[in-house]
Amino acid sequence: MELLRKANVIRLRSHHDKFLMADDDEEGVSQDRNGAMRNARWTVEIVEKSGVIRLRSCYDKYLTASNMPFLFGMTGKKVLQTLPRRLDSSVEWEPIREGVQVKLKTRYGQYLRANTGLPPWRNHITHDIPYRSSTQDWILWDIDIVEMRRRDPPPQPQESTANFPMPVHYEKPQPNNQAEVADNSEPGLLFAAPTFSRIESNDSFTGVPVKNEGRLINYCVADKNGDVDENTKLSFTFKGSVVEELTERLKEETGLDDIQVCSRNPLNGKLYPLRLHLPPNNAEMHVVVIPPPERG
Repeated sequence: MELLRKANVIRLRSHHDKFLMADDDEEGVSQDRNGAMRNARWTVEIVEKSGVIRLRSCYDKYLTASNMPFLFGMTGKKVLQTLPRRLDSSVEWEPIREGVQVKLKTRYGQYLRANTGLPPWRNHITHDIPYRSSTQDWILWDIDIVEMRRRDPPPQPQESTANFPMPVHYEKPQPNNQAEVADNSEPGLLFAAPTFSRIESNDSFTGVPVKNEGRLINYCVADKNGDVDENTKLSFTFKGSVVEELTERLKEETGLDDIQVCSRNPLNGKLYPLRLHLPPNNAEMHVVVIPPPERG
């Protein structure tokens, strides 16, 4: 049965609403209404390619169909707990589905049977073939799954290094000639396009993607004379990539309209208006906000 293949530990409940129990003497088998005891737990061992199972008690002994008669002159034979040196057919049971219940058949054609009535039959377990219609249900068992069988996780696929993307190469920044053209503007304020590194594009490979977690923007606001107090810098985290988005964010931060966002040239200390895109890889930036009245 597929149900038993999925189960690791079960309890077997008889037609008399009693559980199959492994006796404390580690030899006998009986039935009792208290299914909470560990004696009612049986571990299922699957015998592959044969359709039969073994049931192991809490004492690590197997449910065994013996050749010993339960009472002399009677057909029923004893069911015991044993640990044979070699696991043979006496410890193997074939589950046969009967509606929602199951019959456990020995390799000799007999069935696990829960007896009732007056002593010595009461609560005893035998294996037998019921001939009377009144005892047909005594070989039917309900299965209570106590623990499901654990399945080994599927093997993880090995990562291949053959298709790793090639790294992105960056060119060294080149001087921008627009700086010389803008040198005729108002003294002290030199506006020109900034000089940033550009990413070399190539259709033959894909650059390594960079997770956009934002960059740190440090900024300060120039006064009416165009002077900048570097000690009054403020900062925020910015996730955009174009100057227009940064300008709108700085308008919100400063409360000013129609501002000019500039960057300072590290070589001559002059200011250049930001154009186009921001530097790659979310590099930290230092910018200067020029209010409307002071722009040249």
